[in-house]
Amino acid sequence: MKIAFVHQPSGIISSSFLGGSIDIWIYEIARRMARFCDVVVYTKKGRHQKRVEYDQGVKYRRISAAVDEWFNYVSKVVDKLGRFPSFHDVRRALFFSNVRRPLFASNLYYLTYILQVAKDLRAEKCDIVHLHNFSQFVPIIRAFNPKIKIVLHMHCQWLTQLDRKIIERRLRETDLIIGCCNYITEKIRHTFPQFAERCQTVFNGADVDHFVSKNGHSAKKKNGINRLLWLGRISPEKGLHVLLDAFRKVVERYPQAQLEIVGPQWQVPIEFIAALNDDAKVSGLAFYYRNSSYFCQLQKRVVSLNIANNVTFTGFVPYRHLINNYRYADVFVNSSLSDSFPLPILEAMACELPVVATRVGGIPDAVANGKTGLLVEPGDAVTLAEAMLRLLSDEDLRKSMGKAARKQAVELFSWEQIVTKLLYLYENICETNE
Repeated sequence: MKIAFVHQPSGIISSSFLGGSIDIWIYEIARRMARFCDVVVYTKKGRHQKRVEYDQGVKYRRISAAVDEWFNYVSKVVDKLGRFPSFHDVRRALFFSNVRRPLFASNLYYLTYILQVAKDLRAEKCDIVHLHNFSQFVPIIRAFNPKIKIVLHMHCQWLTQLDRKIIERRLRETDLIIGCCNYITEKIRHTFPQFAERCQTVFNGADVDHFVSKNGHSAKKKNGINRLLWLGRISPEKGLHVLLDAFRKVVERYPQAQLEIVGPQWQVPIEFIAALNDDAKVSGLAFYYRNSSYFCQLQKRVVSLNIANNVTFTGFVPYRHLINNYRYADVFVNSSLSDSFPLPILEAMACELPVVATRVGGIPDAVANGKTGLLVEPGDAVTLAEAMLRLLSDEDLRKSMGKAARKQAVELFSWEQIVTKLLYLYENICETNE
């Protein structure tokens, strides 16, 4: 069996630098999948990277996206000009004024990138191609590879948020539709019942051999300071503004408490999440897209709440180095208003950290409320603060939840478990219609 993984066109994979969650997913799965079958990974070519490279049994084929990125840049410029009446018709023609038909979901988005991939797939003679999030790539792949099995893997809610007729046409060409959590999978099944049998859930995973607690977290106990860790991209849907409000209440009880915020300043475009979401808490995030960046707004909030000495913005930390941040924390916190199945939660669990998280997306699939952590409603700073305080005030509870979290991570969310599930699904679709 020969498998091709096609990365999102905006992402770059390098064993020395892994940034986004899908970068990590493809890298971790591909190198383990290569033990059982031939694996090719298509990804955007970064500066100074070779077009073809072999690593841990995986063949990486790097594709230029220069033409597409130039087009996207021009599109953004025209989109801004389109706010003036004289450019209205151009904007309408190019950018699908209907919010359910944004440019990023159109057939034009990274068209040259996927055309190169589709042609190369035909030469590689792969049995299965595994795509991520961008459903418009499906019919293009099918046109060049009529017999290949196509897997569309959704790490977000786009299939149920974008124009239904357009998505339905694309899903007809798929052989398997994967949701990264039960929440996403069930929404797809409900929206497109005709494709319900093609839908399966495959959870995200963690490297449970790398993300391991060391000596019961002894290093962080020396000075008795309570340490909370948040990890992810700094973007409005992650709810950091709510977390800061909640943490202010924690500081009132524990003046020496520390909150470390780890992650890049990458504000997701408003059309990706906030503009598509019907939840008022998520659509209301449009407020944070005005004027200054979200990160600047958070910095001002820290000062106004008088917690600047208690909050650290660490910035981006390389994937393999994150273990040090986890080991130094007492509690891991997720404050998302919208999320799918965050990898950091699984990594924190593997490191025996109890988790305080919001009850959104696939997070309840990962966190067993009252056993491996505590779940709270999104956007509620009061209950978020109460949950953090409950864990910080009870060391025995933290330890018991941390051990239960590690056990669950090993049993359900190791990358080896995910590969086993994928191989079963791949073999099943390959047997169909033979």
